Amino acid sequence: MDLASILGLILCFVVMIYGILVGQDSFLVLKNFVDIPSIFITFGGALCCVLIMAPDLKGYISNLKSFTLILKKVPSNEEETIRTIIELSNVARKEGLLALEEAANTIEDEFLKKGVLLIVDGTDPELVRSIMETELNSIEDRHASKISFWDNLAAMGPAWGMIGTLIGLINMLQKMDDPKTIGPNMSVALVTTFYGSVLANWICMPISTKLKENNAQEIRTKEVMVEGLLSIQAGENPRVIEEKLKSFLSPARREAMQEEGGEEIG
Repeated sequence: MDLASILGLILCFVVMIYGILVGQDSFLVLKNFVDIPSIFITFGGALCCVLIMAPDLKGYISNLKSFTLILKKVPSNEEETIRTIIELSNVARKEGLLALEEAANTIEDEFLKKGVLLIVDGTDPELVRSIMETELNSIEDRHASKISFWDNLAAMGPAWGMIGTLIGLINMLQKMDDPKTIGPNMSVALVTTFYGSVLANWICMPISTKLKENNAQEIRTKEVMVEGLLSIQAGENPRVIEEKLKSFLSPARREAMQEEGGEEIG
């Protein structure tokens, strides 16, 4: 589980509730922020509007479920990937490319395993790159669909919150003859804007940003795999391959990896 995402969501809620309660006499003030019609207009309107944008109902439901992705820790790790590539390059240097077929059986990452089997089969290097980059583009397209869903929902939340507020104000203006109702009606009108801001800034935008970061991390790791495998296929020295792949890392991470000690390089 990704504790940062879970903790962030919980703390945002706590901060919001604290802001509502501070300076108030009791917890009963919370009922001022609960209005069913406003919830229906803001959340229902935003979700229905994004449904219009969806290619189909199945894709809409899939994108909605992508909320759970931010709760899972992304397993991608460039340093570990580099070590795996170096191990494979040592095997290829000592025993030849065909020996990689047996090593592929121990690889859990399907993308890396596919690349290894392609070079074992003697596939042309340019074709290997083309196949793997096509798969990378497909992964990015799938991720972009989910990211776009949350970006659109973040935009629709405040918009439908404003629609709800306008509805409330129109209804309030119809009852201006009773001054006692103006305050409560104005409060109900404004709470829809509150809901829209909460939907966008507490849920949608953080989810979108987290999914973008997860996508960048996964793609970066897979780019390391592509460059590493093509270098192995080209017969480059494992030490050269290691230095080439370390260029994907920040200077601090390169230094940390160096201190940990790399694999035996033939």
